[in-house]
Amino acid sequence: MTSLNNLTEVTHFLLLGLTDDPGLQLPLFIIFLLIYIITLVGNLGMILLILLDSRLHIPMYFFLANLSLVDVIYSSAVTPKVMAGLIIGDNLISYNECAAQMFFFAAFATVENYLLTSMACDRYAAVCKPLYYATTMTPSVCMCFIMGCYALGFLNASVYLGNTFSLSFCKSNVVHHFFCDMPAIMALSCSDRHVNELVLIYQASFIIFFALIIILISYIIIFITILKMHSEAGVQKALSTCASHFTAVFIFYGTTIFMYLQPSSRHAMDTDKIVSVFYTMVIPMLNPLVYSLRNKEVKSAFMKVVLKEK
Repeated sequence: MTSLNNLTEVTHFLLLGLTDDPGLQLPLFIIFLLIYIITLVGNLGMILLILLDSRLHIPMYFFLANLSLVDVIYSSAVTPKVMAGLIIGDNLISYNECAAQMFFFAAFATVENYLLTSMACDRYAAVCKPLYYATTMTPSVCMCFIMGCYALGFLNASVYLGNTFSLSFCKSNVVHHFFCDMPAIMALSCSDRHVNELVLIYQASFIIFFALIIILISYIIIFITILKMHSEAGVQKALSTCASHFTAVFIFYGTTIFMYLQPSSRHAMDTDKIVSVFYTMVIPMLNPLVYSLRNKEVKSAFMKVVLKEK
């Protein structure tokens, strides 16, 4: 046994998955396969468009490219294992594989949290301080934002991992979930997990509400600035630049708050599974759609790339 699991007799976990109904497994596999393909194509396509079109080499799309990369990685940490469980019944996951899945999912979900916050700051600078935007959001400043997001994400995931796997697992190894989510794994512990649950709640609360406060303040100032605009065209442009980001924020934080700001003992596992499908698979698929459908610059870049290919 490695040092990671020297406190436990459990060497593998059994993921119960979404359903044990054989009639639902193939349809669910097809649905998740389509979602995953759209996620990969949409997000990798967004990154490619941003790289190929020089008009998109601005801070907003630099953050968006990183958001797309993060969506691909944290979706890939979960979705392939779920599909394997549905199609070939591979529901066993080793202790260390479970820890790795939890780490990468937590790390990149946290990076997304801070990326959305950074994007709110960028939108504030673009709408409220347009004359100073170019000198405020310089490449070096944007890079510092990005490096900070990744550093905080990996630090947060390390704390989550240590907090969860410091517990002893010496009874059931059956996880009432389709991936190694923190509340579901904590629920299996045979040691007192009260302090660990409080650490999870307080840590998640700080991360989420710290980000939300910054986003909220940014948007309050943005909306006040928009209300003071005398140009209808300026108002439309300001709203269009913020609408996609605001939609992504609402979707991401709505599900995250539901999942992590309550003790695991109060979680209804079936409800958690449905919500978890949304934030592990659906949100990464929706983000590129949210940012492209109402964005003229992305549409224009897409047409430019397609025409070049032709």
